[in-house]
Amino acid sequence: MTAAAPAPPAGSARPSRLDRWRGLLGRLRRDRRAISAVEFAMVMPVLSGAGLGTIELANMATTYMRVSQAAVMMADNASRAKQASGSGGAVMREFDVNDLFAAIDLQYPGLQMYQNGRVILSSLEQNNAGGQWIHWQRCRGLTTWASKYGVQGTGTATGTSFAGMGPSGSLLTADSNSAIMFVEVYYQYRPIFFNVGGAAAPLIYRSAAVYVRDDRDLTGGSPYPGAGLANPSPTSSRSTC
Repeated sequence: MTAAAPAPPAGSARPSRLDRWRGLLGRLRRDRRAISAVEFAMVMPVLSGAGLGTIELANMATTYMRVSQAAVMMADNASRAKQASGSGGAVMREFDVNDLFAAIDLQYPGLQMYQNGRVILSSLEQNNAGGQWIHWQRCRGLTTWASKYGVQGTGTATGTSFAGMGPSGSLLTADSNSAIMFVEVYYQYRPIFFNVGGAAAPLIYRSAAVYVRDDRDLTGGSPYPGAGLANPSPTSSRSTC
């Protein structure tokens, strides 16, 4: 037979809910166990934000560097690309230009350059009047950004209205019978975690220019004189802008 619970002493009252809460808060205030874990939990969001922000800044800096390197690499390669022609001077072909564009994806596959940006290659030359003009221009990329300095034909084949390409105060101009391979790269940065320092991810722009390193037939050679780029059979697609 189970014994009945002893009755509370006469005159004593069961503690109220408020008294129980006060007792619990008092015990919590006096309890010093796991205080480090509590403090860590409080600062964890701040530490996580700082850590992720540091990783994001490092990734952004690396992306800026790689986009800049891609522009320099393409300008340098374009200054060397050539094929001997029957006219005696080396010519640059549409095939060579397409190879230059493909090289960026091979060198920097993680950038996904042509999904997230646009690469523009221009041939800056001196025209018959001693002025500057963009003889030909080729582009690749799903975006629609245009050259900051003009499209193909800017400056025309004659005239001196077009001063050259490059930032104001640092314009580049081509010498007679030579050309400058001018590359512009636009790239829309894609953050890993979140945008740092602004509401929108930055649009990266980099440019590079290198003088053609050999005696190149700037007309494009036979059988395409004047085009600037040869396209012999079997022809290659033109990466027009």
